[in-house]
Amino acid sequence: MGKNQMNWKEQDCWSVKEFIFLMLLEFVVVIGCIKYIIQPIYLAWFDNQLYSGTLMGLTIAVILVFGIYFIALRPKKLSWSEVGVKPFAAKDWNIIILFSVILMVGALLIVVLTSLIEYGWENSKTEAIQQNVTFFSFLIAFISAAVVSPIYEEIFYRGFLYRWLRTRIGFNGAILFSSIIFTTAHIPTYNTMPVNFFSGIIFALAYERTNSIWPAVIIHGLTNGIMVLMTVLA
Repeated sequence: MGKNQMNWKEQDCWSVKEFIFLMLLEFVVVIGCIKYIIQPIYLAWFDNQLYSGTLMGLTIAVILVFGIYFIALRPKKLSWSEVGVKPFAAKDWNIIILFSVILMVGALLIVVLTSLIEYGWENSKTEAIQQNVTFFSFLIAFISAAVVSPIYEEIFYRGFLYRWLRTRIGFNGAILFSSIIFTTAHIPTYNTMPVNFFSGIIFALAYERTNSIWPAVIIHGLTNGIMVLMTVLA
């Protein structure tokens, strides 16, 4: 069993082709088209940053999850377990709790430090929540940040990307480069990028330690949910 659990860190069924196709999907289709062409259309429809941003998030989730399936899994007749969608041990709850605390404390320290150097880009979605605080707006923001985003981002960035890098450049390189790519993909929400980089490291470590993306999904969702709550209460 131990050997089987280690195989994902040592080998995979993919080539450079799948990596390039999925990076093009992320940086050309998602960032180039969805964030800069489709998002203004959504904003014109709703005239609300929260609603348009939520729909954009759902659009990105569908594109990236389908991309993983049709580019990395289906052509090679692989299951979702190849990208970490598999159960984790009960003892891994200790890792989930510990890493969640580390992430929240670290994120707060980063926010304080960046505010001191006037790292001053605002997140329009955050502003929209603060300007129109209702139970419905909170629920939409919470589901988007604490449920939808963690699932598709962990499948894509840790389940595929981190694993692909892990088998080729090792643990340290995979942690670094997967976190850089994860951070870059959050453009143009520049105010969250230092926290995103730190988060990417924590999520990858959770996947590394537990052999499943679900602990990273839980940590991701828990911390995002707390941040949404803090935004509403601010």
